Amino acid sequence: MTTLKRSINLYASGKLDERIHALEDLLTHCSLCPWECKVNRTQGERGVCQAGADLTVAKTLPHFGEEPVLTGKNGSGTIFFTYCHLRCQFCQNYQISQQHLGYTTNPERLADTMISLQEKGCHNINLVSPTHFLPMIIKALKVALSKSFTLPLVYNSNGYERTDVLKLLDGIIDIYLPDAKYGDDRRAYELSRAKHYTRYNISTLKEMYQQVGPLHLNENGIAERGLIIRHLVLPHGLSGTEEVLKMIKEHIGTKVHISLMGQYFPTYRAHKRENINRKLTREEYRKCLKLLDKYGFENGWCQDPEDIQEEFAPDFTKSASWN
Repeated sequence: MTTLKRSINLYASGKLDERIHALEDLLTHCSLCPWECKVNRTQGERGVCQAGADLTVAKTLPHFGEEPVLTGKNGSGTIFFTYCHLRCQFCQNYQISQQHLGYTTNPERLADTMISLQEKGCHNINLVSPTHFLPMIIKALKVALSKSFTLPLVYNSNGYERTDVLKLLDGIIDIYLPDAKYGDDRRAYELSRAKHYTRYNISTLKEMYQQVGPLHLNENGIAERGLIIRHLVLPHGLSGTEEVLKMIKEHIGTKVHISLMGQYFPTYRAHKRENINRKLTREEYRKCLKLLDKYGFENGWCQDPEDIQEEFAPDFTKSASWN
Protein backbone atom coordinates (compact mmCIF):
# COMPACT_ATOMS: atom_id res chain seq x y z
CA MET A 1 0.00 0.00 0.00
CA THR A 2 1.44 3.37 -0.97
CA THR A 3 1.68 6.28 1.41
CA LEU A 4 -0.81 8.16 -0.73
CA LYS A 5 -3.45 5.45 -0.25
CA ARG A 6 -2.70 5.39 3.46
CA SER A 7 -3.34 9.14 3.59
CA ILE A 8 -6.71 8.67 1.92
CA ASN A 9 -7.50 5.84 4.33
CA LEU A 10 -6.54 8.02 7.29
CA TYR A 11 -8.99 10.61 6.00
CA ALA A 12 -11.78 8.10 5.36
CA SER A 13 -11.39 6.46 8.77
CA GLY A 14 -11.33 9.74 10.69
CA LYS A 15 -7.81 9.07 11.96
CA LEU A 16 -6.53 12.10 10.08
CA ASP A 17 -8.60 14.19 12.50
CA GLU A 18 -6.72 12.59 15.39
CA ARG A 19 -3.41 13.68 13.84
CA ILE A 20 -4.73 17.21 13.32
CA HIS A 21 -5.91 17.46 16.93
CA ALA A 22 -2.56 16.21 18.22
CA LEU A 23 -0.69 18.78 16.14
CA GLU A 24 -3.06 21.57 17.19
CA ASP A 25 -2.48 20.71 20.84
CA LEU A 26 1.23 21.38 20.29
CA LEU A 27 0.43 24.97 19.28
CA THR A 28 -0.83 25.81 22.77
CA HIS A 29 2.64 25.12 24.19
CA CYS A 30 4.53 25.08 20.94
CA SER A 31 6.88 22.12 20.61
CA LEU A 32 6.68 21.50 16.87
CA CYS A 33 10.45 21.85 16.45
CA PRO A 34 13.52 21.09 18.62
CA TRP A 35 13.43 24.53 20.25
CA GLU A 36 10.26 23.56 22.15
CA CYS A 37 9.56 27.20 22.99
CA LYS A 38 6.35 26.30 24.90
CA VAL A 39 4.65 29.55 23.85
CA ASN A 40 0.91 29.58 23.26
CA ARG A 41 0.72 30.47 19.60
CA THR A 42 -3.07 30.26 19.60
CA GLN A 43 -2.98 33.36 21.83
CA GLY A 44 -0.52 35.23 19.62
CA GLU A 45 2.65 34.34 21.50
CA ARG A 46 5.74 33.83 19.37
CA GLY A 47 8.86 31.74 19.85
CA VAL A 48 12.15 31.39 18.01
CA CYS A 49 10.61 31.02 14.55
CA GLN A 50 8.42 34.12 15.13
CA ALA A 51 5.36 32.43 13.60
CA GLY A 52 2.08 33.12 15.31
CA ALA A 53 -1.41 31.69 14.95
CA ASP A 54 -1.92 32.77 11.34
CA LEU A 55 -0.91 30.55 8.44
CA THR A 56 1.45 32.61 6.28
CA VAL A 57 2.52 31.78 2.73
CA ALA A 58 5.12 33.60 0.63
CA LYS A 59 4.82 32.03 -2.80
CA THR A 60 3.13 29.22 -4.72
CA LEU A 61 4.08 28.03 -8.21
CA PRO A 62 5.05 25.10 -10.43
CA HIS A 63 8.77 24.97 -9.62
CA PHE A 64 11.38 23.64 -12.08
CA GLY A 65 14.50 24.14 -9.96
CA GLU A 66 14.19 21.02 -7.81
CA GLU A 67 15.62 17.56 -8.43
CA PRO A 68 14.52 16.12 -11.82
CA VAL A 69 12.45 13.35 -10.23
CA LEU A 70 10.37 16.03 -8.51
CA THR A 71 10.01 18.59 -11.29
CA GLY A 72 9.51 16.27 -14.27
CA LYS A 73 7.89 17.96 -17.25
CA ASN A 74 5.20 19.94 -15.42
CA GLY A 75 7.02 21.12 -12.31
CA SER A 76 6.80 20.55 -8.58
CA GLY A 77 3.80 22.34 -7.06
CA THR A 78 5.76 24.36 -4.55
CA ILE A 79 4.38 26.25 -1.56
CA PHE A 80 6.88 28.45 0.30
CA PHE A 81 5.90 29.12 3.90
CA THR A 82 7.00 32.24 5.76
CA TYR A 83 9.25 32.04 8.87
CA CYS A 84 11.83 29.43 9.87
CA HIS A 85 13.16 27.97 13.11
CA LEU A 86 16.80 28.25 11.97
CA ARG A 87 18.88 31.42 11.53
CA CYS A 88 21.19 30.49 8.66
CA GLN A 89 23.55 33.38 7.96
CA PHE A 90 23.60 32.46 4.26
CA CYS A 91 19.89 31.70 3.74
CA GLN A 92 18.94 32.09 0.08
CA ASN A 93 15.29 32.50 1.09
CA TYR A 94 16.02 35.04 3.83
CA GLN A 95 13.32 37.39 2.55
CA ILE A 96 10.71 34.96 3.83
CA SER A 97 12.59 33.05 6.51
CA GLN A 98 14.04 36.09 8.32
CA GLN A 99 12.31 39.18 6.88
CA HIS A 100 8.93 37.43 6.97
CA LEU A 101 7.49 38.45 3.61
CA GLY A 102 4.22 36.70 2.93
CA TYR A 103 0.47 36.88 3.15
CA THR A 104 -1.98 35.45 5.65
CA THR A 105 -4.20 32.64 4.44
CA ASN A 106 -6.14 29.75 5.99
CA PRO A 107 -6.38 25.96 5.54
CA GLU A 108 -9.36 26.21 3.19
CA ARG A 109 -7.54 28.59 0.82
CA LEU A 110 -4.37 26.51 1.09
CA ALA A 111 -6.38 23.44 0.08
CA ASP A 112 -7.65 25.35 -2.98
CA THR A 113 -4.04 26.21 -3.85
CA MET A 114 -3.08 22.54 -3.66
CA ILE A 115 -5.99 21.62 -5.95
CA SER A 116 -5.05 24.44 -8.35
CA LEU A 117 -1.45 23.20 -8.60
CA GLN A 118 -2.77 19.69 -9.22
CA GLU A 119 -4.99 21.03 -12.04
CA LYS A 120 -1.94 22.72 -13.59
CA GLY A 121 -0.36 19.30 -13.96
CA CYS A 122 2.22 19.49 -11.17
CA HIS A 123 3.63 16.14 -10.15
CA ASN A 124 3.49 16.75 -6.39
CA ILE A 125 2.87 19.35 -3.71
CA ASN A 126 6.20 20.57 -2.32
CA LEU A 127 5.89 22.03 1.19
CA VAL A 128 8.93 24.27 1.80
CA SER A 129 9.72 24.95 5.49
CA PRO A 130 6.43 23.52 6.75
CA THR A 131 7.34 22.53 10.33
CA HIS A 132 5.94 25.53 12.20
CA PHE A 133 2.62 25.40 10.30
CA LEU A 134 2.01 21.66 10.38
CA PRO A 135 -1.40 21.77 12.13
CA MET A 136 -2.77 24.13 9.49
CA ILE A 137 -1.17 22.24 6.60
CA ILE A 138 -2.61 18.86 7.59
CA LYS A 139 -5.99 20.50 8.12
CA ALA A 140 -5.68 21.87 4.56
CA LEU A 141 -4.82 18.37 3.34
CA LYS A 142 -8.05 17.08 4.84
CA VAL A 143 -10.02 19.69 2.90
CA ALA A 144 -8.09 18.95 -0.30
CA LEU A 145 -8.71 15.20 0.02
CA SER A 146 -12.42 15.94 0.19
CA LYS A 147 -12.01 17.65 -3.20
CA SER A 148 -10.29 14.71 -4.92
CA PHE A 149 -6.70 15.69 -4.22
CA THR A 150 -4.36 12.83 -5.18
CA LEU A 151 -0.80 14.19 -5.53
CA PRO A 152 2.15 13.01 -3.41
CA LEU A 153 3.16 15.37 -0.61
CA VAL A 154 6.81 16.45 -0.38
CA TYR A 155 8.12 17.55 3.04
CA ASN A 156 10.95 19.99 2.19
CA SER A 157 12.74 20.57 5.49
CA ASN A 158 15.93 21.97 7.01
CA GLY A 159 16.41 18.62 8.73
CA TYR A 160 16.10 20.03 12.25
CA GLU A 161 12.99 18.21 13.46
CA ARG A 162 11.48 16.38 16.42
CA THR A 163 10.85 12.70 15.77
CA ASP A 164 7.74 12.75 18.00
CA VAL A 165 6.23 15.27 15.60
CA LEU A 166 7.39 13.41 12.50
CA LYS A 167 5.63 10.28 13.76
CA LEU A 168 2.35 12.17 13.44
CA LEU A 169 3.08 12.49 9.71
CA ASP A 170 3.54 8.76 9.15
CA GLY A 171 1.20 7.73 6.34
CA ILE A 172 0.64 11.37 5.33
CA ILE A 173 3.93 12.43 3.75
CA ASP A 174 4.99 10.59 0.60
CA ILE A 175 8.42 12.08 -0.07
CA TYR A 176 10.79 13.51 2.50
CA LEU A 177 13.31 16.08 1.24
CA PRO A 178 15.39 17.10 4.28
CA ASP A 179 18.72 18.88 4.51
CA ALA A 180 21.74 17.38 6.22
CA LYS A 181 23.43 20.74 6.73
CA TYR A 182 26.34 20.08 9.06
CA GLY A 183 28.62 17.39 10.35
CA ASP A 184 29.68 19.50 13.34
CA ASP A 185 27.50 21.06 16.04
CA ARG A 186 29.82 23.99 16.59
CA ARG A 187 29.48 25.09 12.97
CA ALA A 188 25.75 24.47 13.07
CA TYR A 189 25.35 26.88 15.96
CA GLU A 190 27.80 29.42 14.55
CA LEU A 191 26.14 29.59 11.12
CA SER A 192 22.52 28.59 11.79
CA ARG A 193 22.00 29.04 15.54
CA ALA A 194 20.96 25.41 15.80
CA LYS A 195 21.68 23.58 19.05
CA HIS A 196 22.65 19.89 18.82
CA TYR A 197 21.95 19.92 15.08
CA THR A 198 23.70 16.64 14.26
CA ARG A 199 21.82 14.67 16.92
CA TYR A 200 18.45 15.97 15.80
CA ASN A 201 19.37 15.67 12.15
CA ILE A 202 20.36 12.02 12.18
CA SER A 203 17.28 11.06 14.21
CA THR A 204 15.20 13.05 11.71
CA LEU A 205 16.71 11.23 8.73
CA LYS A 206 16.26 7.83 10.36
CA GLU A 207 12.59 8.46 11.18
CA MET A 208 11.89 9.74 7.68
CA TYR A 209 13.59 6.74 6.07
CA GLN A 210 11.70 4.36 8.32
CA GLN A 211 8.43 5.90 7.17
CA VAL A 212 8.96 6.08 3.40
CA GLY A 213 12.07 4.02 2.59
CA PRO A 214 14.26 4.43 -0.49
CA LEU A 215 13.17 6.50 -3.47
CA HIS A 216 10.51 4.91 -5.65
CA LEU A 217 9.79 6.26 -9.15
CA ASN A 218 6.79 5.68 -11.39
CA GLU A 219 6.99 4.53 -14.99
CA ASN A 220 7.70 8.11 -16.10
CA GLY A 221 10.65 8.56 -13.76
CA ILE A 222 8.74 10.77 -11.29
CA ALA A 223 9.14 10.26 -7.56
CA GLU A 224 6.13 8.79 -5.80
CA ARG A 225 7.62 7.90 -2.43
CA GLY A 226 10.90 7.87 -0.54
CA LEU A 227 13.73 9.89 0.95
CA ILE A 228 16.08 12.35 -0.78
CA ILE A 229 18.76 13.94 1.42
CA ARG A 230 20.14 17.32 0.42
CA HIS A 231 23.58 18.56 1.44
CA LEU A 232 24.74 22.08 0.57
CA VAL A 233 28.52 22.23 0.32
CA LEU A 234 29.93 25.35 2.01
CA PRO A 235 33.29 27.05 1.35
CA HIS A 236 36.33 25.97 3.41
CA GLY A 237 34.66 22.65 4.23
CA LEU A 238 32.43 24.30 6.83
CA SER A 239 29.49 21.99 6.15
CA GLY A 240 31.54 18.97 7.24
CA THR A 241 30.61 16.91 4.20
CA GLU A 242 32.70 13.89 5.13
CA GLU A 243 31.16 13.64 8.60
CA VAL A 244 27.67 14.04 7.13
CA LEU A 245 28.23 11.20 4.66
CA LYS A 246 29.72 9.01 7.39
CA MET A 247 26.63 9.52 9.54
CA ILE A 248 24.26 8.78 6.68
CA LYS A 249 26.16 5.62 5.72
CA GLU A 250 26.22 4.37 9.32
CA HIS A 251 22.59 5.05 10.16
CA ILE A 252 20.75 4.74 6.84
CA GLY A 253 23.06 3.11 4.30
CA THR A 254 24.40 4.00 0.88
CA LYS A 255 21.34 3.24 -1.26
CA VAL A 256 19.62 6.48 -0.25
CA HIS A 257 19.58 9.29 -2.83
CA ILE A 258 21.89 12.21 -2.06
CA SER A 259 21.51 15.61 -3.68
CA LEU A 260 24.98 17.16 -3.34
CA MET A 261 24.39 20.85 -3.94
CA GLY A 262 27.10 23.17 -5.24
CA GLN A 263 24.87 26.21 -5.52
CA TYR A 264 26.28 28.13 -2.57
CA PHE A 265 26.86 31.85 -3.02
CA PRO A 266 27.03 34.55 -0.32
CA THR A 267 23.69 36.13 0.46
CA TYR A 268 21.86 37.57 3.46
CA ARG A 269 24.57 38.11 6.13
CA ALA A 270 27.23 35.92 4.52
CA HIS A 271 29.00 38.93 2.97
CA LYS A 272 30.00 40.04 6.48
CA ARG A 273 31.62 36.71 7.42
CA GLU A 274 35.09 36.00 6.04
CA ASN A 275 34.65 32.23 5.99
CA ILE A 276 31.47 32.24 3.83
CA ASN A 277 31.73 35.50 1.85
CA ARG A 278 32.54 33.88 -1.50
CA LYS A 279 31.12 31.26 -3.85
CA LEU A 280 32.11 27.66 -3.65
CA THR A 281 35.03 26.73 -5.91
CA ARG A 282 34.96 23.87 -8.37
CA GLU A 283 37.86 22.21 -6.57
CA GLU A 284 36.06 22.34 -3.20
CA TYR A 285 33.06 20.68 -4.80
CA ARG A 286 35.14 18.04 -6.58
CA LYS A 287 36.60 16.97 -3.24
CA CYS A 288 33.08 16.32 -2.00
CA LEU A 289 32.22 14.36 -5.11
CA LYS A 290 35.17 12.09 -4.36
CA LEU A 291 33.76 11.56 -0.88
CA LEU A 292 30.58 10.17 -2.41
CA ASP A 293 32.69 7.53 -4.12
CA LYS A 294 34.77 6.93 -1.00
CA TYR A 295 31.72 6.08 1.09
CA GLY A 296 29.89 4.17 -1.63
CA PHE A 297 26.98 6.48 -2.50
CA GLU A 298 25.78 5.88 -6.05
CA ASN A 299 22.30 7.41 -6.20
CA GLY A 300 21.52 11.11 -6.53
CA TRP A 301 22.44 14.36 -8.21
CA CYS A 302 25.27 16.88 -8.37
CA GLN A 303 25.82 20.46 -9.62
CA ASP A 304 28.72 22.37 -11.14
CA PRO A 305 29.32 25.43 -8.89
CA GLU A 306 30.53 27.51 -11.82
CA ASP A 307 27.15 27.14 -13.51
CA ILE A 308 25.34 28.71 -10.56
CA GLN A 309 24.32 32.36 -10.72
CA GLU A 310 22.83 34.50 -7.94
CA GLU A 311 19.62 34.65 -9.97
CA PHE A 312 19.22 31.00 -8.91
CA ALA A 313 17.58 32.26 -5.73
CA PRO A 314 14.03 33.65 -5.98
CA ASP A 315 13.29 37.30 -5.28
CA PHE A 316 10.15 37.24 -3.15
CA THR A 317 9.76 41.03 -3.42
CA LYS A 318 8.88 40.84 -7.12
CA SER A 319 5.22 40.79 -7.98
CA ALA A 320 5.79 37.75 -10.19
CA SER A 321 6.78 35.85 -7.07
CA TRP A 322 3.37 36.17 -5.52
CA ASN A 323 0.43 33.97 -6.33
